[in-house]
Amino acid sequence: MARAALLGLALLCGTLPAAAEPLRAVATFSILADLVRAVGGPDVAVTSLVGPDADAHSYNPSPADSRTLAQAQIIVVNGLGFEGWIDRLVRASGAKAPVVVASTGVPTIAGDPEHDHGHDHGPASGSAPGAAFDPHAWQSVANVRVYVANIRDGLAKADPANAEDYARRASAYLAELDRLEGDIRAAIAAIPPEHRRVITTHASFGYFSAAYGLTFIAPQGVSTASEASPKDVGRIIRQIRRDKVPAVFLETIADPRLMQQIARESGARIGGRVYSDSLSGPDGPAPTYLAMMRQNLRAFAAALGPG
Repeated sequence: MARAALLGLALLCGTLPAAAEPLRAVATFSILADLVRAVGGPDVAVTSLVGPDADAHSYNPSPADSRTLAQAQIIVVNGLGFEGWIDRLVRASGAKAPVVVASTGVPTIAGDPEHDHGHDHGPASGSAPGAAFDPHAWQSVANVRVYVANIRDGLAKADPANAEDYARRASAYLAELDRLEGDIRAAIAAIPPEHRRVITTHASFGYFSAAYGLTFIAPQGVSTASEASPKDVGRIIRQIRRDKVPAVFLETIADPRLMQQIARESGARIGGRVYSDSLSGPDGPAPTYLAMMRQNLRAFAAALGPG
């Protein structure tokens, strides 16, 4: 709105000022980058360090990433130890931009102590050293409301001239999230209670489970950096047989062979591919956070629903 008012004044005066450069924002991975774009709109140019269909857990930053951070005017991270590499990269880049931890204020759930390996909970992660939180907080729509508020406030602080626009876009996006959450609850309610069990590659849906009532079982912990042991795989196969778990889902960021083995040896069917830690490319079925959640919901409902 501030920009629109300036444009109107310029037109009255017969002059048109040079267009303001958009704020340079860097987000650590594709889901977070989409949320920044939704709030930032044309006032923000967003770069995602980890792109679509890529795994942020095992990401190895490049020298180009360091240069990107050095030029950033705001940096947005998930926190909760998700990006174990980000604090070192920020220090190495010499970046001076403010760091917004999008998950600040979300009610956290614990990670899996048996599997929690390789997470670096440094200052930018928003957690105390040694803490073992599940970092996948965006799998709860209620938590993403907190993400959006933190992003809105961070952008407004970095770019006060466009604060009203950030607030307006954030409000519109929160309304979209309300609709999404209603659709999720309705779809889960239609799944028979005895079918509400899901096998995925790693423990990335804990917040979805806590919020919406599906039970998720995974041979890997909250990070894909830790490999599933033969003991873990055997335990999952026995549990599928014992509890008659109907479907196994392949995560797009993971090697499908482990889950194909589990499906083959347990008798469960492959329920489809789901998006946990990354969006798809622009031509895929999950190019935005809203589309990702709806795509996963369709996969769960189709595989677990009655009939």
